[in-house]
Formats: sequence, C-alpha cells, structure tokens
Amino acid sequence: MEIITEAVFSLSGGSKGVKAMSSTALAAVNTKSLPLKAGSEESYIQAVNRIPMLTADEERDLAVRYRDEEDINAARQLVMSHLRFVVHIARGYTGYGLPLADLIQEGNIGLMKAVKRFDPEVGVRLVSFAVHWIRAEIHEFILRNWRIVKVATTKAQRKLFFNLRGSKKRLGWLSRSEVDAVAKDLGVKPETVVEMESRLSGQDVGYDPAPESDDEDGAIRAPAAYLEDQRMDPAQEVEQSDWDSHQTEALTAALGRLDERSRDIVQRRWLAEPKATLQELADHYSVSAERIRQLEKNAMKKLRTAMVAAA
Repeated sequence: MEIITEAVFSLSGGSKGVKAMSSTALAAVNTKSLPLKAGSEESYIQAVNRIPMLTADEERDLAVRYRDEEDINAARQLVMSHLRFVVHIARGYTGYGLPLADLIQEGNIGLMKAVKRFDPEVGVRLVSFAVHWIRAEIHEFILRNWRIVKVATTKAQRKLFFNLRGSKKRLGWLSRSEVDAVAKDLGVKPETVVEMESRLSGQDVGYDPAPESDDEDGAIRAPAAYLEDQRMDPAQEVEQSDWDSHQTEALTAALGRLDERSRDIVQRRWLAEPKATLQELADHYSVSAERIRQLEKNAMKKLRTAMVAAA
C-alpha cells in the first residue's frame, strides 16, 4: 500500500494545495485520466470527479487481483475510483471548523484501509464497506484536533459528540425533559448528556493572558495566574522556616513561665511519646483525674495567651 499512500497523500496534501508526486508514485498513476497539477482544493476535487467509476464486475476483478496477487496497480485503481466518495463524506464534517483538505486526507487513509481489508466474496460493493473506515478516520481526526484537550474518550461521549448538536431542537441549554429524550434516543445516561453539552459549550483557554489584555481581570482569568506552584518558592521557604523558629522559641518561653507541675502535665500529655493519661498523672501527683484536667486546661490557656502575645 506504500505507493497508494504516497499517491493519495500527494493529491490531498492539505490546505496549501496539491503537492507533486514522487517519480515512483507518478508511475503508478494513469496521468491521462487524472491530471495532477498544483492548485487548490477545487482543482483536486475536479480531478477526482473526472476519474471513471468502476462497474461491479470491474471492481470485483480488481479486488481479486489485489487479494490473490497483491497487485498494487489494482489497489491503486480501486482507491482512485472511490476518491470522489471521500470528498462527499468529508464535506459533511466541515461544520467542526477544520480544513476540508485535512478531512479529505484523513478520509483517504480510511479508504486505503478499507481497500486493504475488502473481501470481494462477501457480495457488497467497496463503497458500502469503505464508508465505515472513511468516517472512522475522519472522526478520530476531529476528536484529536477539535480542541487542545480531547473532548470525548468513551464510546458514549463519542456518540454524543457527533450527534448531540443535531438532536437539539432549539438554541440554548437542554431542559431536563430534552436531556432525558436525547439520552433515551442515543442509549446513554442523562448525566453523560449534560456533561457533553457542557464540554461542547466551553472554549479553550490560553495558559497565559492574552497579549492585548493587561488588565487585572484578564490576568486573573488566565490559568497562569492561579495554577502557579508556590511550594518551592525560596522566599516562602525562608519565611516559613523563620516563622517555625519563632513559634518554637515562643512556645519554649511560654512553657518556662509555667509552674513545674503544670509544665510537666502539658509535656507528658502533649509532647511525650507515649502520651500519659489523666489517671496516670493523677496517681503520680496523688490527686484526682478531674484536678489534673483542670490544671491542664489552665496551663493551655496560659500558653495560648503567651503565643498570641508573641505573634
């Protein structure tokens, strides 16, 4: 299929027009039936429309030759005679804002895959078999290039992407009853319909603010303003280290101002490992557990006041 690929790619070389084929591919093409001249998309479309269509018997004979003998020339004729159908299918997807030449090129790839897999013994025409492959390649191209981030990944999302807009009866957001109706028609969950409608209504946002938008509002809306990772900022690390040292010094000083028993209770209840229970401290100081709780509460209140004053 290398020669076919090169020939068709030369014909559908993108929005810059028809490219000249290599000598190998040119030798495989009947230039009398398909004049290849540099030009626009319309030149290419007019050229492929002038290629004669095959009869059912001719198509079957060529398919058998390619299947049994790997005759590249037979495969070339099958591809060339069906290029007009690729153009027709690709035109149906121009509403997604992608160049028609690119859609045709992707459809041509699907056509070549169909020719490679076509079985003439099944009893169907190549065009009927190739429609699936042509549309599949165009669908993949649209999903990859319609947005920066792929908008549909699951089977249900892909189905909605290509059918949701056509299912709408009016402009604006779908009502609950309309969501349920679309979900039932397409065999998907209502939640998936709502999610895909939201995705289709959104727009790609540049990471940096637009050059002409220097105002604060524009800067805030740009992801660069709110996605910045501040964790490794040296200035913030120094600030946090200084604050931690200050808090430690303030806590040490506050503990030093407590009486010995209160300080021991706080340290054993909060700083020691394992932490002492109220009953253990009560047995140690020969008082009740309630008294230990009161002493702890008063000590924590004094520490809190000292820490606030130090801040």
